[in-house]
Amino acid sequence: MIFDSLLGMFSVDMGIDLGTCNTLVCVKGEGVVLNEPSVVAVRRGTNQVLRDGNAVGLVAKEMLGKTPGSISAIRPLKDGVIADFDITEAMLGYFIRKVHGRSRFVKPRVVIAVPSGITAVEKRAVYNSAERAGARRVYLIEEPMAAGIGAGLPIAEATASLIVDIGGGTTEVAIMTLADIAVCNSIRVAGDEMDAAIIAHMRRKYDLMIGLQTAEAVKIEIGAIAKLDEDLSKEVRGRDVVGGLPRRCSVSSSEIREALAEPIGQIIECVTRTLENAEPELAADLVENGLHLAGGGALLRGLDIEIQEATGLDVKTVDDPLSCVARGTSVYLENLGAWKDTMESDADDY
Repeated sequence: MIFDSLLGMFSVDMGIDLGTCNTLVCVKGEGVVLNEPSVVAVRRGTNQVLRDGNAVGLVAKEMLGKTPGSISAIRPLKDGVIADFDITEAMLGYFIRKVHGRSRFVKPRVVIAVPSGITAVEKRAVYNSAERAGARRVYLIEEPMAAGIGAGLPIAEATASLIVDIGGGTTEVAIMTLADIAVCNSIRVAGDEMDAAIIAHMRRKYDLMIGLQTAEAVKIEIGAIAKLDEDLSKEVRGRDVVGGLPRRCSVSSSEIREALAEPIGQIIECVTRTLENAEPELAADLVENGLHLAGGGALLRGLDIEIQEATGLDVKTVDDPLSCVARGTSVYLENLGAWKDTMESDADDY
């Protein structure tokens, strides 16, 4: 442990939010130093990353849906877990090198946030990928705990804190107290499902095929759950299903609200189910402490209003919800001695 601490003086230890859509890296004293899409471009049929291993993140995302037959732009994580082991390793290695620097001779310690609902085998896959990608030591922390720490909630105290973290692949709902999770539910319905719902709506109503990036842009720019004072609209371009030719049309926020009703309904059901499973004393605390929204989904217009109406709790969006989990992994790493005895930390735990 002393030797490991000495090594830590010469390495850039980092916390990583390894997300389905985006990967964020946070370093002590610097905050979030990397925020890039979890996308890798490879030669089709191989695991060879293009551009000397640098076609990762923003560079690779620009290729999504636009690659020729010889190239594949791949998102190696699906629903918050590793779908392609080798490509995830290449992606993690690229991000770690980019933050840590090639010139350093000491490998970094890494804390990675993982969904609470994944299996021991899936945790082991994340651990091995990070280790092979260049980490000296790897610690895993469940995403809702990382979100709670990053949001500054009093999760170590004898009072209940409720976090709803809506990411790209999973939604995590957890009630935390005394530095542990009392009740938790994880569903694989989140940002990706919302994008798929928008794609389905555009095809069903307008006979227009759009890509994932276009659907995501629609969600961000005009997506809403509650009725807005003034309806927003956006021009959407894609391919006509019948004629096969490029075409454009205009879509409104009220239409998107209808399209998102099903995935949002599943998320709200997950929240209410978690509350129903809480002990009475924890539920009593939440009347005072309320519910906190984190993750990219927290930015969806009117989501806080819908959840508040469904639960009766005061709903607050945490500061900078997109980086909340990443900040939590960094704080965890800074206070490793205090936290590691109360949480799953490394491979020995699974």
